[in-house]
Amino acid sequence: MKILAKKVQRFLVSEDGPTAVEYAVMLALIVIVCLTAIQAIGTNANSTFNSISTQLGGS
Repeated sequence: MKILAKKVQRFLVSEDGPTAVEYAVMLALIVIVCLTAIQAIGTNANSTFNSISTQLGGS
C-alpha cells in the first residue's frame, strides 16, 4: 500500500502533465489570434480592392 501511495504522491507532484496542457492552451490561443488577424487583413484587403474596382469603373 505504501508503494501505491508513493506513486500517487509522485504523480501529483510531477509537473510534466500540467506543463503539456499549458503549452497546448498557449498554442491554441496563438492559433486563434493568428486566424483572427488573417481574417481581418483579408476583409480589409477585399474592401480595398472593391473600392478601387468601383473607382476604376469595373463591375
